[in-house]
Amino acid sequence: MTKIDALRRFLLPCLNPTVTSPVHPSSTITHHHTPKKRLSTSLRDDIDEQIQQKNQENQNDEEEISEPPTPTANSQLAPPRPSKTMVIGTIFGHRRGGHVWFCVQHDRLITKPSLLLELSIPTTTLIQEMSCGLVRIALEFKDDSAESELSRCPLHSVPVWTLYCNGRKLGFALRRKATQQNRLMLKTMQSITVGAGVIPSGFGSEFGSGSEELMYMRANYECVIGSADSESFHLINPDEGPGQELSIFLLRTR
Repeated sequence: MTKIDALRRFLLPCLNPTVTSPVHPSSTITHHHTPKKRLSTSLRDDIDEQIQQKNQENQNDEEEISEPPTPTANSQLAPPRPSKTMVIGTIFGHRRGGHVWFCVQHDRLITKPSLLLELSIPTTTLIQEMSCGLVRIALEFKDDSAESELSRCPLHSVPVWTLYCNGRKLGFALRRKATQQNRLMLKTMQSITVGAGVIPSGFGSEFGSGSEELMYMRANYECVIGSADSESFHLINPDEGPGQELSIFLLRTR
């Protein structure tokens, strides 16, 4: 029995080995707990401030675009632009022994002119000046007293003008009211817009001898009103071609 027990003690460990429980790797690994990182509140505040600053800049840009430009002092003090209109101008006078008249109409069918001036230039002198192709007639009224009625009245109401033709003083010009003879003459030329010619005699003795023929030149003029004290009439040549250059200026000085 003693031998049998010894063999049993020797063999049993070989037949039934002790099973060792496997060690899980996780059990051998030591876990290091790292603290979680948090975003600081200061970083959040910086982002909000940058966003608010960009929004403010965009709002300022929109306000600058939406605001209309304010007029400067120079634009407020700028003089008004001159107005331009089209009128019908007629220069007429007797061939011999007469002087020149200038008539302005806004409508050729209305025989009452808006302006009628009697110039002291002889008809023959004006024809000679026009042969050179350039005529500048300046009518000047110099008002010594700024408080007089003539300094405030309309320019067409000035009764007497000093006359200059191409830089030379040639007398005076008088404002006239249209008479029956004037209206009869304008009625005769109602169908004429642009042209020159001769009207037979018989239009009254105020233009000279009743037997004299009346010469005329009728055309469109550009009326330029620069201010209350300046106005000018410029002959418009037909078909925009080269031709006669004729201008009449009205100027009131103080």
